[in-house]
Amino acid sequence: MISKSKDDRIIDTVLYIILSFVLFIVLYPLYFVVIASFSDPLSVIAGNVWFWPVKFTLEPYRMVFRDPDILTGYKNTLLYTFFGTILNVTLTVTAAYPLSKSRLKGSNFVMKMLVFTMYFGGGLIPTYLLISKLKLLNTFWVMIISNAVSVSNIIITRTYFRTGIPVEIEESAYVDGSSHINTLVRIVLPLSKPIIAVMILFYGVRHWNSYFDGLIYLSDKSRFPLQLILRGILIQNQVS
Repeated sequence: MISKSKDDRIIDTVLYIILSFVLFIVLYPLYFVVIASFSDPLSVIAGNVWFWPVKFTLEPYRMVFRDPDILTGYKNTLLYTFFGTILNVTLTVTAAYPLSKSRLKGSNFVMKMLVFTMYFGGGLIPTYLLISKLKLLNTFWVMIISNAVSVSNIIITRTYFRTGIPVEIEESAYVDGSSHINTLVRIVLPLSKPIIAVMILFYGVRHWNSYFDGLIYLSDKSRFPLQLILRGILIQNQVS
């Protein structure tokens, strides 16, 4: 084992102190939310809560679990996030993989059309009319299909397929008689776990935080996502 010099130990100590400080800054807001949820609301408003709960109480959690709308919102958001993320990742991968092949005729044209949609769109009213014509208003699937795929994520995944997967591996699979779908499922996807994990994170967070689509397309409160329920609670508190 190589022993460190005095200068190296000093640098390591300084780095540990800096990183510990940064970690504290990042984690403290999350920790504060937890201890504030167990503290008396008046103590939180007065600024008396810092590092541990003040006047410990479980009343906020009792109020949450007594409200059926919040539980329904949780259930809806979990369902929207689960099924929406599966659809998003599936469409992203199946679109990015063929577009990553330069030998595919028309791939450049398709990419230009996809990029075009990033800068120009029909707007809210035409989109609403389209959703209405498709009879998706106030349905479960409107929260999933209305944002089924992201062009920017297709571009990111396409770039990974093009630069991160060795062409020789796919060519050897084709020589052995593998089809394109078989190559994608058995070879490309196992080698693409990092980008798939990133796409799951991107799409999952977007579905979890989404409320605007529900605000526009949903009128049945039993289908509201959690964020829309919380928005209504905040508006009521501000009014009162």
